[in-house]
Amino acid sequence: MRRIALTIAYDGTAYSGWQAQANAVTVEGTLREAIRRLCGEEVVTIGASRTDAGVHALGNVVAFDTESPIPGGNWRPALNSFLPQDIRVMRSWEAEDDFHPRFNAHSKRYEYRIATDEVISPIRCRYVCGVRETLDLEAMAEGAKAFVGTHDYSAFCSAGAQTESKVRTVTRCEVYREGPEIVIGVEGDGFLYNMIRILAGTLIDMGRGAKAPESMSTILGSLDRAKAGPTAPPQGLMLVRIRYGEDER
Repeated sequence: MRRIALTIAYDGTAYSGWQAQANAVTVEGTLREAIRRLCGEEVVTIGASRTDAGVHALGNVVAFDTESPIPGGNWRPALNSFLPQDIRVMRSWEAEDDFHPRFNAHSKRYEYRIATDEVISPIRCRYVCGVRETLDLEAMAEGAKAFVGTHDYSAFCSAGAQTESKVRTVTRCEVYREGPEIVIGVEGDGFLYNMIRILAGTLIDMGRGAKAPESMSTILGSLDRAKAGPTAPPQGLMLVRIRYGEDER
């Protein structure tokens, strides 16, 4: 038995999230079916990040065990011939037997993109959250600073999270403009259910003036989901990369 690892990118628009479900089309389910068609095996896949419905990825990492003799590097072109165009294997390799995409990850980076254009191009609308008003970038950046650190992020977690501890470490949270878009970049050791989308909704409220930037620390300390902003729409969120030590997959 060998362990194969993949870096995959996908447009999440057409999928009910990453995790395989019996009655829904998901990224993981589509990938498993491609593997079955390629080598005839029903495999168990382990994903580094269980992205939500409508969320995209440039670099999610997945691993599975197989008895197939296909060389590690050959899985990329082979699987891409069975996958739809909105899911692509960017890299494939044979990993160590104990490699775990989620538990071995040192950090993950997500970006949330906001467009404030009066009219958003249909080419961009799948990948941005549209906000039809001017946002105070400095206020958002100031609020983001207080999000960094090791905290209990219960105030930024939706009901239904499948984890007992809500403590995470965020090493970077920044807000900046990139062309016509405002980008919220967040990096940390792990994230709770809807954590970044709730952060984005809270920072948008600060950009609108509905919340003061200095209230971020109070919101974190409250551990109360009701104190944070709304959950921002999924299409603005992208899993950008995952780091394993010095290695970036």
